[in-house]
Order: sequence, then structure tokens, then C-alpha cells
Amino acid sequence: MKTDIFASRHIGIKERDLEHMLKTVGTETLDELIYETLPDDIRLKKPLGLNSPMSEHKFLAHMQELSEKNKLFRSYIGLGYHESLTPSVIKRNILENPGWYTAYTPYQAEIAQGRLEALLNFQTVVSDLTGMPLANASLLDESTAAAEAMTMLFDVRSREQKKNNVNKFFVSEEVLPQTLALLETRSKPLGIILEVGNHEEFEFNGEYYGAILQYPGKFGRLTDLFPFISRAKDHEIKVAVAADLLSLTLLTPPGEAGADVVVGTTQRFGIPLGYGGPHAAYFATKEEYKRNIPGRIIGVTKDIDGKPALRMALQTREQHIKRDKATSNICTAQVLLAVMAGMYAVYHGPKGLRYIGKKVHSTAKTLSNELEKLGLEQTNDFFFDTVSVKIDTKKLRPIAEQNEVNFWYVDEESVSIAVNEATSINDVNQILGIFAKTLNKDFSPITGLSGENAIPESLQRSSSYLDNSVFNSYHSETELMRYIKKLERKDLSLNHSMISLGSCTMKLNAASEMLPLSMPRWANIHPFVPVDQAEGYQTILKELENDLSTITGFAATSLQPNSGAQGEYAGLMAIRAYHESNNEGHRNICLIPSSAHGTNPASAVMAGMQVVVTKTDERGNIDVEDLQAKVEKHSDHLAALMVTYPSTHGVFESSIKQITQMIHDHGGQVYMDGANMNAQVGLTNPATIGADVCHLNLHKTFAIPHGGGGPGVGPICVAEQLAPFLPGNPLIKSGGEKAIKAISAAPWGSSLVCLISYGYIKMLGESGLRHSTEIAILNANYIKNRLSGKFEVLYTGERGRAAHEMIVDCRPFKKNGIEVVDIAKRLMDYGFHAPTVSFPVAGTIMIEPTESESLSELDRFCNAMLSIREEIDASSSDDTDNLLKNAPHTLDLVTDDEWPYGYSRKQAAYPLDYLKDNKFWPTVRRVDDAYGDRNLICTCAPIEAYAEAE
Repeated sequence: MKTDIFASRHIGIKERDLEHMLKTVGTETLDELIYETLPDDIRLKKPLGLNSPMSEHKFLAHMQELSEKNKLFRSYIGLGYHESLTPSVIKRNILENPGWYTAYTPYQAEIAQGRLEALLNFQTVVSDLTGMPLANASLLDESTAAAEAMTMLFDVRSREQKKNNVNKFFVSEEVLPQTLALLETRSKPLGIILEVGNHEEFEFNGEYYGAILQYPGKFGRLTDLFPFISRAKDHEIKVAVAADLLSLTLLTPPGEAGADVVVGTTQRFGIPLGYGGPHAAYFATKEEYKRNIPGRIIGVTKDIDGKPALRMALQTREQHIKRDKATSNICTAQVLLAVMAGMYAVYHGPKGLRYIGKKVHSTAKTLSNELEKLGLEQTNDFFFDTVSVKIDTKKLRPIAEQNEVNFWYVDEESVSIAVNEATSINDVNQILGIFAKTLNKDFSPITGLSGENAIPESLQRSSSYLDNSVFNSYHSETELMRYIKKLERKDLSLNHSMISLGSCTMKLNAASEMLPLSMPRWANIHPFVPVDQAEGYQTILKELENDLSTITGFAATSLQPNSGAQGEYAGLMAIRAYHESNNEGHRNICLIPSSAHGTNPASAVMAGMQVVVTKTDERGNIDVEDLQAKVEKHSDHLAALMVTYPSTHGVFESSIKQITQMIHDHGGQVYMDGANMNAQVGLTNPATIGADVCHLNLHKTFAIPHGGGGPGVGPICVAEQLAPFLPGNPLIKSGGEKAIKAISAAPWGSSLVCLISYGYIKMLGESGLRHSTEIAILNANYIKNRLSGKFEVLYTGERGRAAHEMIVDCRPFKKNGIEVVDIAKRLMDYGFHAPTVSFPVAGTIMIEPTESESLSELDRFCNAMLSIREEIDASSSDDTDNLLKNAPHTLDLVTDDEWPYGYSRKQAAYPLDYLKDNKFWPTVRRVDDAYGDRNLICTCAPIEAYAEAE
């Protein structure tokens, strides 16, 4: 074994395993299997030309060297991004811990109680600080959260407003510029008209359905929300407020002022800047909008024994169920960052957070006083952390940059300075020295902070927050470390066993890919610094864009979309802009096969397109005749086809080039969903099959960890004709020559985690990438053949092969009284997370093993499935004393004095011998979703509940 070759560490199957595996699948060689899986006309005919693989040691040295090209200035730019101090106990035990970062979205609640509790904490923090009764479990960034607020309020307009097509939305000129750009992007396809202006002078009338304010304003000015919101209510206008969460430790929360929605970012709660992300946004609203709130909500329920349990509430809103009727995407969350932000609040508690807020405010007030002593005009009468100063910025800027300091230069006569948690007295003196030098004046260094207040009494917070026990119990490192570990033990992650989720590709997130995230020169760069201060980042981002373009066969790439769903939307918006540039803006029909990912139809509707669904045949392939008929019917208005390849059914359809040509012949563009790219890399690519744009899930194919349901990155790669329309940013030039407006807040989206995919590609190199794809296909077919005869695979290619995933039909087991959910829950007793359940076909599971798993782990999983099949065979529809129906079995149940079942405790908990060596115990039994939805509780219990319990 070559110990310096990363591929040998990433890929779980070894050379010695191949003979046995190939014999099982019925081929002589791996090449033969690939030949039988992929249609020959889409195979790449020559190498991609990527770099040779880099060893892990060389990669880490390379990343250290590149990081030193980033200039780590002190940044006081603000605009929604502030340096924050990540407590080491959180950094070490969550950010750097695979028990947290390799977990999957908590659809299987019984083995995700730790993450669910951490997210419930997060929701409580947001709800308490904003003064709103309901908060979700995070969104992507502040700007997308604001856009979700605009569209939700549009969706909940009164019947009269809808009847009269009331479609205007007022935007305060104080709103962050990147947020305004995103509102412009999202509003146009939906027919929402934006009106930007001074909210203190706004003339209310019946033409508006909603409005958004910034609190405090983009350059720090603090104004009273009450008068605007009160007048808005009089005119049936609903109001969203984008609020700085840390400021709400001192300021009257928007909820108390009557806001309908409060949005923002939790980046200030211990999350690194990361050149733009990832950071967890928040969204809080009123109870009456609980079925309209975007993203996901964590709720309290009970299990079948009546024990309290947590789960994702109101799951019917997920897009693959509502499809084109969905109002949001449940996938758009930043769970790992939300967990960290929530834990930051747990660690500091209400008193600690208030201390940090007061320190930041005192620093800003001290700075304001001292600048005024220098004779400067500070224009913010009231503020929290940001001062605005009149000065000749042409003189100021070079002096500031010589001192390695960044301010935000509003124009030639004014500058904005946002202080933060990390700003010290020495930093304040450095800032004062820069201004004094600009003015050719002397100044007296300060030795302490002012105790004065720049918040008017009417806006000073009087209500309490975070009174719950959890925020008042873990303030020493020892206690927090143990609390984090307690939650971690309740979650099944990739560091325990294989997670074989079809379509979600839970592969290894290698330690060497993850380590650079902790390097300060990658972590602490503001997204709006001048690009010459981020040379290391720019090198990596451009190289990653080039590599992704090469891999997909396309001309250009944008890394800005910070989730797969955002990538879908960005790709469709680029297609829309392309048609408009050709004077064909009337093209609005988007064809989508019935087998497509559920996010596809909703993304098309968000992009202003009309969805037409096409049929699939009995083998799960696109029905070419039906597609042809619909293409011809809608020829004059055809905008795009959205296709997943290989299909969601795990098949490389041989008619794909015929299909893409058909779309082009009728003036449309082809969007390829890249969710299944793990079966393509190095063997074929979207350009070869005839697509024009694809999004990639870097959190799937390219090794960014799922983090419990985020971070994600969903870049789009485009053909030459779409390259001019790649998304831009209002503050830092990025995107194409005719760039569409922003898709996310930061110019390059979640830049920090792009380092992971960069490392994945560089360390595997072209040979390793291709071999990873081959082994992913081998592993899927190995499982398929091992389960053959006991489980039926619904769809295969023309030669009987699966791609990298397969759909296993569990519907025949209904005759034994067993549903697919029973199999999912029973797998927990065997120490496995269930494969994807009932998608894309109800009553099935979709299995994807990935290339990272070893033969022994594949066999363990297959043995578990075959054992469960024996249990199914022993079941009957009238059997109430059933292993599967009662699964999962908890430690509490198995060790109880009473054992109410006819089968043994050993059968329940240790059905196979390997479990004796490595047993994972679910902490609750099967949860009651219906009870939780009827009794929606989405915040931590108040402290009185703990007192009553005692």
C-alpha cells in the first residue's frame, strides 16, 4: 500500500477485495462493469487534464503557504459580518468533531436526539432575543432569510390583497446592500415590485403588502421601529425586520414592536467570518405562520412510551411532497453552524451575552467620543456598534491600509466603523491613531471604556431572555464539554457506521480536507475586503472553479450558491436571463420528469417558470414519446428541461443525448441536476450528455460534510452561452459580464468550506477521482447482487446494472404487515441509519454506499438487511408482538425489569454478533409525529417546568 497516496485512504475498497466483489457482481474486470453500466456514447474519450494527486502532507503544507497570501487586516467593515470569538471548547468539540460534522439531516429522529436538542436550543435563542414566538432551525444567510420573508409575506397576503393583486414591497434604504440585491433577484420572477426609500418618510397606502427594515441600519444608525410598524398595521402592511442578534441583548426586540417576521444572521455567535460563510441565518415569526415558515422547525413530541422526544415538525412542507406548490426548501439550513451558535449562547448564558453586547456598545461609544474630540462629526445620534464619520476618505484609506486596518468607505466624505467582540482598547487606540494621522493631529490614548449609552431609553431592552435551565448551567469548560458529549452520544454519525442514503452521498470527509478550516488566515477574513487582501482565497476559488468546469465539461463556474437548491435556482435564473437577452423572454415552460428531485419544481416556480411534468416509463426512464409530445406542444414557449443524470432511479438512461438534442431543437436549454454526479466524475460529464448548465452538490460528490443538514455549497457550471449571466454581487465584482443579481449574500458564497472540495480534488487527482466513481458504482452493484432474491431492485439499466444507487421495493412486505418505515426503524437496532425512505417512490428505500466504505462495512450492512428480511418473513399482518413494529429498542427498554414481548431481549438488541462489539443505542423509541404537530412546541421548556419536575 502506498501510504502517501490519498486515494488509498479515501477509497474503502482495496485491491485484494476486487476479485471477490467482481465475482459477486458477475464481471471479470472493473472496466467490464463500467461498460455495462454507462451508455458507450456518453463515455469520455480522453483524460480531463486535471493535476496529478497531491499527498496529504504536501496538501497541508500547500494550504499553509497559500493562507499566508491572505492579509489578515483588522476589519471594521460590518455590513452584517463581524469578527467573532469561537470558544475553543466549541471549536474542538463541534467544528472539529466528526461526531457532529458527519451527521445527516435528522429525518430519523430516534438516532438524532442530540442534534435536535442543540437545534431546539438555537430556536430558543432566536425566539427569546427577537421577541417572536416561533423560530426555525436556521437558513443560509441573512440576505436569503430576508428574501424568504418577502416571499412568505407575499404568500400570506389577505384574500382582498390577492384579489386586487397587491404586489408592492417596501425596502428601507437602510437595508444591507447585499440583501437589497437578493430581494431584487427573488422579486422579479414572482411579479413583486420593490420600492426602496426612507422608512421614516414613507407614505403608506393600499398598494403595498409588506415592508422590511434594518435594525440597526446598514451604517449603524438606530431608529425606533414602533412608529413605522404601527402605521403599517393600520394599512394592512406586514413588516419584516432584519436585526443584529447581538444588539438584541440590549435593544428592544422587534417582536415587542409588533414585527411579523424577524430575520438575520447568528454569525456573531462564535462563527468565523470565513470570507463569507457558512453562517447560520435565522427566521422568526408569529404562530399563525407556522405552516408557511421556510426551512425546518424542530418540535417537541413524545415516543410510543410517552417519553419526551424531539423531531423535525411539519415535515409535509418538504419540497418532494409539495413539489411546485412548495413555498420553501426544507434543505436550506446551516445546521452545524446553528449548533455552534446555539452552544455559544449555552456557554455564555444570558449574563455573558449581555456582557459581550455591553462591551461592544461601550467600545463603539468610546470610539465615537474620542473621534469627536478630534473634531470629527459622528453622524449616528443613536447606535449599537457602528459609527459613521465625516472625513476625506481618499486621505484616510491609504493610512488605514498601511496600518492593516479596513473600514467601510461609504463615499468620498464618510466612513463607517463597526466594532466587534474582538475589538480591544489597543485596537481603539490604533483606529484613533489612524484618524489623528489623517488630520495631522495628536491624540491621547484611552485606558478604559466609556460607561455612557448611545441607545435611547425608549429602545433599551427591559424584557428577560434565555431563562431556561440549559442557558444557565454549562458556563465552565468542563460542564460544556460534557454537555456537548452527552448530545453527541445520542446521534448516529458517519464515525459510527455507514450512512447509505441514496441521493445524499454520505462519503468520507477526510481530516486533511477539514483541517484548513481551523487555520486563522482562512477563518478570519471579511467577505468585503479588497480582493488583493484575499490572494490565497482568490487562488483557491479560481482554481476550484476551473477544476469544476473541467470536470463538468463546461466553460465557467460560479461558487456563489450556498446550497443545492440555490444552485438549481441560480441555473434556472441564468437560463431565464439568456432567453431574455435573445428577446425570447416569453419562454417560460420548464419540463420536469415525474421522477425528478422534489426541489426541481419549486425552484422552477421561484424562477418564474411554469412546470409541465413528463411521464416515466415502466423501467423508470424518461418516457421519450411523452416528452416529444410536450416539447412540440410547448415549442414556442419552451425554456428548459430539468433532468437528473443518472436518474433519481439510479439508472444511466441511454436516450439522454436524444433527449437533450430534442430540447435544443426547440429552442430550450437543458439543466442537469448534479445530485448524482458521484456516478459521473471522470467517466462522463454534463457537457457530454448535452446539458447547458448543472449545479453540483459539493456537500455530496465533493466531500463537504453534511453537518447534520448544512453546510452545503451548490455551485453552477455553465456552457459558454450562459457564462455572461453568472451571478454577481453589489459590493465586490464577481460573476459574468451580464451578471444576474446576487443569489447569496457573499460574492463567493460559503468560501471557507470550498477549501474542503479544493482539497478533495487536489489530493485525489484525476486518477483518484475516476477510480472513486468506479468504486461507487461497484459498491452499489455489489450490494444489489448480495441482496438479490431477498429484495427486489425496482430499476436497472439495459444490461441490468445500477449506477451508484438503487431503489429497493419494500411494498411486497405489506402482506406481512410490514411498512418501509418499520425497516428504517429496525435498522437502528442493527447500528445503521436507514437509507432514503419513500423517495422517489413511496414504499421503497434508496441505497447508496459511496466509494469510502470498506468491504467489511458493506457486508455488515448487507447482513443486517438479510437478517431483517428473515424477520419480515416471520411476521404476519395480525402480529402485534413484532420486532420490526416495536423498533427501535432502547437501552431503557431492554434493561427494564418488565419485558412485555414474546421475542427475547437478545433478538431485540443484539440480532447479529458484530453488535456486541459496537452497539449504538437509540435514546428514544419511535416518535409520534402527529402528536407533535398537534401540540407544536418549538422552544426549550421554561425554567418553571424544571422546578415543577424537581
